[in-house]
Amino acid sequence: MSVFRLARPCRIAASIVLCSVGLIGCSKKVEEKAEAAKSQIVARLGEDVVTTQELDNELRIAQVPTDKRKDPAVVKQVLGELVSRKYLVRQALDAKLDREPTVLLDLLRARETVLAKAAASRDVAKKSSAIVGSDVELYINNNPMKFANRQVARIEQIVVPTNAASQEVFDAAREMKSLDEVAQKLTALGIAHSRSTGTLSSADIPADVFDRIRTQQADDVFLLRGQPNSLFFKVNSVETRPLEGEAAARQARQAMQLDLARSEASLASIEAVLAAKYEGEYAEIMKMQAPQ
Repeated sequence: MSVFRLARPCRIAASIVLCSVGLIGCSKKVEEKAEAAKSQIVARLGEDVVTTQELDNELRIAQVPTDKRKDPAVVKQVLGELVSRKYLVRQALDAKLDREPTVLLDLLRARETVLAKAAASRDVAKKSSAIVGSDVELYINNNPMKFANRQVARIEQIVVPTNAASQEVFDAAREMKSLDEVAQKLTALGIAHSRSTGTLSSADIPADVFDRIRTQQADDVFLLRGQPNSLFFKVNSVETRPLEGEAAARQARQAMQLDLARSEASLASIEAVLAAKYEGEYAEIMKMQAPQ
């Protein structure tokens, strides 16, 4: 009888000890999770936080090389921009700007843009993975001006933001016989520009454009339109610089991936047009031929 009475308290005490051990174990796990979560936070702005994953993603989007992602100067710039954006987002949310119709439409468009890009990237990645060494070699052989016969022109150039100048300005400057005249014209019109030296490669610009460069006269001034900048330039010299070996293979693979991206975008556009059902006046508008 006395033994039984003693045994119950012992069992109860043992249970209490086991529960205590279990609670301590759970407590440690909770603390470990909290510490892990805390280690992933790099900045706080009131209730908002910036995580290491967000910072890594910003570095990826900014195309910062892997070996530079711990550089204090790079981290300071990227993290500072991320914090500034988070701060402005909080102000927008507090002001309920996310409920405004135009903002809602912009948010929807941004989401669709990201998803469309992800879908296109996935399709290109699938086809890019099928590119083999023989494909790369064939591309190199079929494009001698980009590789075996690649030529590089040394130029003097004036860089102009394309959106800062009208077509009339480009037309007028195109007729001028020197970069000095171009610079004077741009200055007189108050158009921002910069002057420097540089290079153009036959691997990077259309073949017909480079053919004109090779047959240039001493006083020829060329115009190369692009985004975000356009170039007025004069050629000082042209020399042959073959691109070979691993550098050529890497360049060829990148060019093939770019061609794939363009092809996929064109195909997606055609498929979208075929799948779309337009309503009302838009059905007639979409039947109209594009201007020649």
